[in-house]
Amino acid sequence: MTTAPPPSTVISPSDLRRRGALRLAALLAAGIGALAWLGRNTDPAAKPLAAGPISLGAAIAFTGNANLYGQDQRMGLAVAERWAQQSGTPARPVRLQLEDGASDEPSAIAAFNLLIRQGVIALIGPTLSQQAFAADPIAQRQGVPVVAPSNTAKGIPEIGHFISRVSAQSSVIAPLSLDEALRRDPAIKRVAVFYAQDDAYSTAETAIFQKALAARGLPPVTVQRTQLADNDFQTPITSALQLKPQLVVLSVQAVAGGNLIRQLRELGYRGQIVVGNGLNTPNIYPICQRWCDGILIAQAYSPELNTPINRRFQQLFRQAHGDRPPPQITAQAFTAYQVLFEAIQRLQRKGGLSGVTLGQARANLMAELLSGTYDTPLGPIGFSPAGEVLQDRFYVAEVRMDPGGRDGRFALVRERRLQESTP
Repeated sequence: MTTAPPPSTVISPSDLRRRGALRLAALLAAGIGALAWLGRNTDPAAKPLAAGPISLGAAIAFTGNANLYGQDQRMGLAVAERWAQQSGTPARPVRLQLEDGASDEPSAIAAFNLLIRQGVIALIGPTLSQQAFAADPIAQRQGVPVVAPSNTAKGIPEIGHFISRVSAQSSVIAPLSLDEALRRDPAIKRVAVFYAQDDAYSTAETAIFQKALAARGLPPVTVQRTQLADNDFQTPITSALQLKPQLVVLSVQAVAGGNLIRQLRELGYRGQIVVGNGLNTPNIYPICQRWCDGILIAQAYSPELNTPINRRFQQLFRQAHGDRPPPQITAQAFTAYQVLFEAIQRLQRKGGLSGVTLGQARANLMAELLSGTYDTPLGPIGFSPAGEVLQDRFYVAEVRMDPGGRDGRFALVRERRLQESTP
C-alpha cells in the first residue's frame, strides 16, 4: 500500500520556477553586496596614505589635434621634475604618472578615472577646456584636487571646490591684444571675427573678444563660425573679406588657426590679426610659416621676465631643448607641477600627510594649495578661495618669423600689470 506524500512536499513546475527565481535573486543580491564591500575596501581614498613617494597624475594630450599643446605641456612637466630633483632633499618625494588624455572628452575621462584608481593625490590636466568640463566633475565627486595648466574657458574653477587652474581665464588677458592693435592703428573701424563653434574654449573666448570690441565701439561687421576639424576656410574668408575688415580676430585651436592665418594672407588680407590663447604655441610656425609674421597675442608668460625662478626654468629648458625660449603652455605646465610640489612639501612639514587616509590627504592638500602663494615663471601667483589663479603680470607679444619662414618667436611688445586678475 502506498500513500501519497504530504501536500507540502509536492512541488509543481511553477513552484520550481518561482523558487529558482528567488534563489537567483538572493545570489545576485549577495554578489552585489560583495562587490559593494569589495569596492569600498579597494577604494584607494579609504586606505591609509602609504609612506614613501607621493604620486601626482597628469592627463595631457599626447594624441589628436590637441597634441600640439600636449607636446609643450610634456616638456614643462619634464623640466619641473628636474627642477624638483635639483632643489635639495624634499620633505616628501613626488612621483609623476603620465596618461594620454588625448584630444576628446572620453579619453580625458578615461585617463582621470585610471589615475584616480591608481591612487594619485592630485591631477594635472586635462589639456582642453572642453575636456575639463567633462572630466573635472569626476575628480570633484571623488575629492581629488585638480590643477588645470591650460584651461582658460569661463567656469572651470566653478566646477567644484577641488578644481583650480594656473591658466588665467581669457576674460583677463584677451582684450590686451585688442588694445595693442588699436594703439597701432586707431583708425580701425571694421572687425571680422572667426571662431570654432564646436569648442568650449573658442566659444568662451570669442564672447570675451566680442564684448571687448563692443565696449570699444567696434561691433564686428561679420562673425564667421567654423568647426574644430576644418582646414579649408576659403568660403568664410571670402565672405568676410567682401566686408573689407581692417582687423581680424581669431578664437580657434592651433592647427585650424595656423591654416586660417595662412589662407587669410593668401587670399589677400593685409590688415592686423589678433589671435587668442589657442595659438599660443610655437607649433603653429610650421603650419602658417611666413604668414604667421606680425600676429598679436596676449600671454600669461614671457621669457623676458627677469626673476630667479624664470631664469632657472629657462636654463633647464634650454639644457633639454636647445637655445630657444620656452613657450607659455610649457611654463604653465611647469607651474602646475610646481605649486602642487611646493604645497605637498609644506603639508608634509606640518604633519598633514601623517596618519591620514589618501582621501583625507587629498582634502588637506587642496586646502594647503589654495592658501599658498608661489613665485613661478609666470610671476607671483596665488589662488582665490574658488581656485581661480591670481596673477597680475601679463604680456602682449608679436610673432616674428625668421627669414626662412620655418621658425620664429613670440617677441614681447608690452607688459601689463593688473591690480586684480579676476573679474
